[in-house]
Amino acid sequence: MRKIIVLLLVATPLAGCMQDPGTRGLAGAVVGAAIADATDENMLAGAAIGGLAGAASCAIPGTLGC
Repeated sequence: MRKIIVLLLVATPLAGCMQDPGTRGLAGAVVGAAIADATDENMLAGAAIGGLAGAASCAIPGTLGC
């Protein structure tokens, strides 16, 4: 559980630096794979889910869009 908290604390500031869907998707994929590895889950699935979430984050109303 501590690994996940540390990874989230490290990854959260990086999310604000990304300004377009491609870089947000790439950062999401990296973070998703890292979290999946830390929790002994499938890294490819974690990367896919993280990448989709990162790229889709540009479309969330009320946030800084891309």
